[in-house]
Amino acid sequence: MKRVNYLFGLFLLIIGVLLILANFGVIEIIWENLWPMFLLIPGILFELSYFIYRKDAGLLVPGGILITYGILFSVNTIYGWHLMEDLWPIFPLGVAIGLFQLYLFGVREKGILIPIGILGAISIFFLINNLFFIDFGLLAGIVLVVIGLWVIFKKAKSNVK
Repeated sequence: MKRVNYLFGLFLLIIGVLLILANFGVIEIIWENLWPMFLLIPGILFELSYFIYRKDAGLLVPGGILITYGILFSVNTIYGWHLMEDLWPIFPLGVAIGLFQLYLFGVREKGILIPIGILGAISIFFLINNLFFIDFGLLAGIVLVVIGLWVIFKKAKSNVK
C-alpha cells in the first residue's frame, strides 16, 4: 500500500478517535477554534502529495495558499480578530507563496516571477506599514528612493559595458 494511504488512514483514525472521545465527554472540542484546520489539512495534503510523488508541481500553489490562510485564521482565532486590521496583507502573500513554490519546484519560467514579485512586494510593504506603524508617506518615500537608485545604477551599469 502506498505511504499516502497509510497517512490518510492514520489521519482518519485519529480524527475518529477524537470525535468519539468528545462524544463521551472525555475531551472537549471547541469547533469555533478548529475551523482553520479545514484549510490547513488540505493544504498540507497538497504539499505532501507533491513531495511524496514528485509529480505535478501545480499542487504546491493551492497547498501554499491554504496553509498560509490556515495559519492566518488560526492566529486570529487564538489571539482575536482585531489582528486582521493589520494582517490583511497576508492574503496576497499567500498567493505569492504558492506561486513561488511552483517556481522553485516546478517549471522555472522567469515570467512567473513578475506576479510573485508584485504580490510579495505589496504584501511586505503593507505588512511593514501596519506592524511597525511607520508613516505611509515615509515608507512610500523610502521605497521610491530605493527603486529610483536601482533604476539609475542599473542604467549606468548597462552603459558602462
